Amino acid sequence: MSELTVMIVEDDPDVRLGCEQALRLEGIATRTAASAEAALRELQDRSGAGQPVGAVVSDIRLPGRDGMTLLADLRAQDPTLPVIMITGHGDVNLAVQAMKQGAYDFLEKPFSPERLVDACRRALEQRRLTLEVADLRARLAGRDRLAARLIGNSPAIERLRARIADVADTAANVLIHGETGTGKELVARCLHETSTRHARHFVAINCGGLPEHLFESEIFGHEAGSFTGAARRRIGKIEHAAGGTLFLDEIESMPMSMQIKLLRVLQERVVERLGSNQPVAVDARVVAATKADLRALADAGQFRADLYYRLNVITLALPPLRERREDIPQLFEHFVAQAALRFEREPIPATPAELAALIAYPWPGNVRELRNLAERHVLGMGCQPGEASPHESAREGHAADGTVQLAQAVEQFERALIADALRRHDGNLTRASEALGVAKTTLFDKVRKYGL
Repeated sequence: MSELTVMIVEDDPDVRLGCEQALRLEGIATRTAASAEAALRELQDRSGAGQPVGAVVSDIRLPGRDGMTLLADLRAQDPTLPVIMITGHGDVNLAVQAMKQGAYDFLEKPFSPERLVDACRRALEQRRLTLEVADLRARLAGRDRLAARLIGNSPAIERLRARIADVADTAANVLIHGETGTGKELVARCLHETSTRHARHFVAINCGGLPEHLFESEIFGHEAGSFTGAARRRIGKIEHAAGGTLFLDEIESMPMSMQIKLLRVLQERVVERLGSNQPVAVDARVVAATKADLRALADAGQFRADLYYRLNVITLALPPLRERREDIPQLFEHFVAQAALRFEREPIPATPAELAALIAYPWPGNVRELRNLAERHVLGMGCQPGEASPHESAREGHAADGTVQLAQAVEQFERALIADALRRHDGNLTRASEALGVAKTTLFDKVRKYGL
């Protein structure tokens, strides 16, 4: 948090200078203004620049708008900003009125430098605490939103949520990597919605879903008459995302000729519509997603290496569902509830046997496949996942030996069942052990073993 400064509003130049010197000698930064109007202009013109104002010291009697009016204006703009009023002899009634209207404190002339410094230090400390609490609440609200969107309590998903919260408010480009169905667009939307850009557009482009002859017009826009059929000017996706987030899905499918033009946009932050020589400045946060290894594609000459390095500032790797099996029961319950609302059906819970089958299945289609199964379940079409292919089964372990793969699968299955039982019983070991049919001491050892 930037160091806070004190705004001194005083029309008497000697008093103003004395206050400024007293505070600066104690290491407190200051700004000054000779009138309420000048103070308000200073606060508006310099908002967000330099050191933010943490407290205001204002004389009650000022030329033009008086200190009481300034207090009301400041309270209307920011009720938490401490305002210390300076009163002359005989203005005690005004000081009492100012306190009733929200002033932090008042100083009666003549006052000692020590009294001024003490009042300002207390006001700045209160302001600092207020800002820290507001920042903490904003962070917690952002994490609550993330927890509601990114379902699960596995270590992998907890790390992902923490990473998103850390980087959401940066302007850096983000590359999301994950298998099909892991939720890459959802993560991109979470980045957008928990950032300061959330009020502007989130513009998604599927780079593999556009015909190449329409790609340039769709992304960069065009002027009227720039090609046959271009009857009107069209604002491109990049320009439409100004101030918000541009999401480029399946970036590995982008034609090489378009990669060159996109690289220029990312480097210069300007875009030119087809048929125009006029550059248009754009400030869009770029988030790209891929299921491929872009570095390997770049090494093979199938993707521009310079574009890869431009996009790969921050990387978010999404875990496949088979690597966070303990989240499967909670995800399935969530998708069943959504499907029940959508289809106006009763949310049918899965039986223990069905949950066991869900946890054991390798989920080649990841979260998307699980959501589709939940919808079929609500529609009464069963809850049995498909058989795992040999390719997917081989991904269960990292060794070629089948025994090692089986051991890993058994541990993942057991960990998921225990995590789900703990979740359903609010972490109560006694009730969870009864539900699982194991001794409490045995369950405790397994909870410790799996880091639950």
